[in-house]
This record gives sequence, C-alpha cells and structure tokens, in this order.
Amino acid sequence: MNRVLILVNLTGLIIGISYGLHGPILPIFAKNVIGATYSELGIIGLANFVPYMFIPLFVGILLDRMNNAHLLAIGAAINSASIYLLSIAQSVPEILGFRVMTGVAHAFFWPPCESIISNESTEKNRVKNISWFTMFFVMGFMIGPLLGTAFLENLDVTYRILFQIAAFILAAGIITALLASRKRVKVHHERFSFSAIKDMKKFPEVITLLIFCTSSFGIILTIFPAFLNDKGMDPTDVLYLFFAFGISRVVSLALAGKFAKKTSQTLIAATLAVSIGLAISVVADSIITFGIALVLMGFGFSIFFPLTLEIILSKTKKGISGKIIGAYETIFGLGWALGPTIGGPITHSFGDETPYIVFSIIGIGITVLAIISRKKLEPLKIQEK
Repeated sequence: MNRVLILVNLTGLIIGISYGLHGPILPIFAKNVIGATYSELGIIGLANFVPYMFIPLFVGILLDRMNNAHLLAIGAAINSASIYLLSIAQSVPEILGFRVMTGVAHAFFWPPCESIISNESTEKNRVKNISWFTMFFVMGFMIGPLLGTAFLENLDVTYRILFQIAAFILAAGIITALLASRKRVKVHHERFSFSAIKDMKKFPEVITLLIFCTSSFGIILTIFPAFLNDKGMDPTDVLYLFFAFGISRVVSLALAGKFAKKTSQTLIAATLAVSIGLAISVVADSIITFGIALVLMGFGFSIFFPLTLEIILSKTKKGISGKIIGAYETIFGLGWALGPTIGGPITHSFGDETPYIVFSIIGIGITVLAIISRKKLEPLKIQEK
C-alpha cells in the first residue's frame, strides 16, 4: 500500500471516529434535550442527506479539474465546523442548518477519497483498496461509540461537550488530507457535463438495490437510535449496539475481496440480511436481539458499497472518471434522503415499529428482484471469464 493510500485510509479512520462519536447520540440529543418529535428527527436526517443528492455531481466534475486531496481537506474543514456548531444548537431549525453543512461536507469527503483510491489502483486491486478504505472508515465508526461511552460514563461529559470533542478529532483529518496532496494527482480538463447521469441509467438493477440499501441505512442512522432509546436502551446501550454494528461492517469489508468472487450471490444475501435485521428489530426486546439485528444489517449495508461500485466501474470506459463517481454517490444521497423522509412521518403517524416493517417487506421484494437479475449483478470481468 503506497503513501497516498495510507494517508487516505488514515483520513477515513479519523472521520469515522468522529462520526461514530457523535452520530448515534445526535437523535437522542435532539429528542431528549431539544424536544424533537420523530417527524422532526426524520426532517433532521433529510437535511443531512439532501445535499448529498446534488453536491456529489458538482464534486465529481471538480475531481477531474482539481487536486482531489485539496477537495478532501475542504470537506474535512466544513465537517469539523458543522459538528462543533451542534454543541451550541438550541432548536430543531438550528440542528437542521448544521446538518445541511454536514451533508455538503460529506460530499467533499467520500467522492474525492474514491477518486484518489481509483487513480492509485489497478483493476485487480480496486475492490480490495476501496474495501480497505471503507473498512478504515467503519473501524473509526466502531471506535467512536466506545470513546463516547467512556466520555459519558466515566468523565460525566455532556452531549454538547461530546460534539465538541468529535469536531476537534475530525479537524485532524484536514492535516492527513493535505499531506496526501503532496503527491500531484493528474488533472483532466474536461468540459462541465452531466452525462454521467445518463451512464448510470444503464444499471437499473444496481440502482434499485442501492436505493433500498441506502434508504434503510438512512433510517438506521437517523431514527433507529431514538427508537432504541424508547425501547429501553439507554445512551450507553445504544453506543454498544453501534459498536457491534461496526464490528459486523469491518469483518464484512475485510472479506470483500472473497465476496467479490461471487458478487451476485453476495448482493442477494446482503439484501436478505438487511430485510431480516429490520424484521428482528420489530420484535426485539433486549440488547442481545437488537445486537443480532444490527449485525445482520451491518453485513448487508457494508458489502453493498464496494461490490456495486465495482459493477459500475467495470462496465464504464477505462480511465476512472470523477463524474461517474459523483453520479454514483448521488444515488447514495437519494436513498439516504428517502429513508428519513419516509421513516420519520410514518413512525410519528403509525407507530415506532412501522418503518422497519415496511422496509423489511420491501426488502423481500428487492431480494426476489436480485435473484431474477443476478446475471446483471456481476462485474464485466467476471461475466467474460
């Protein structure tokens, strides 16, 4: 692994720690301290993810025109500021505004990392390198809740102080990103174009699976912690559960290279695992059963990313385009926005368990679609063997 990849992975680890430290606590903070309803929690999640529906397209264009590591440093700086501002939030509208900033910042984090990794990889090790980067980010997301537990239990830190600590940790990502920029990345001066959106239309099956996965993931990130709290899990229990969630994700990503040999079967299993995990959440009544649900969903959510990206990259023109990566990440943003948009209101109107029942049923249908379309869920290089 070369120096640039090491620095990008380190940046992912730092940002993951910050996200894991404050992310699971934010819905509980908004509900218990600010007084947000479930509908407002959904809107807060939407505010975070809506920018990710659009900004990656523009970032994708910039990836072909600017130093990718500089874009990454910009993202880390905006992200750190947005999390720090949460510590002074006094109302739902203020949280909404700060989460919009976080969504913009995330669009300057993930696509540049993918582009740098793709430029530093060959076709043979691309899945492995992207999986390793995601694994470092998820490891951080797993370590973060443990740090949060230590701060809350042993040091009697308030939620607001926890957000400040998370912001200062994330600020370190600016340094590692700038260090990665010392190696000049080749810049392509292409015309501004949204043609990548048309290219994404060639993959309807992949897009359908991605939207289901990311919308379910959006609910787990934005609403599920508050749901767990209402089911008797205290903030420390929630952080432990997300630690187990992180372990599942890390193990899945570590094995992504092996899973890639049977891409379609793995994607079918991942969709089914998410559906079963959502169903278990409906009937779970202990930290053990909630843990089982999150472990299943951790596998499904994590393995989707490197395998679906490889399907798309393997079937687009040689020479990785930043615009393609930007368009792919826009699909993620669409799913992340749909989850809280649907989950928040139906929770408020029909009960706490409703979104997990609805998405579990949808997941079974998506699993059937994946089985029918399994030949289209293989990278081109595997199809041609």
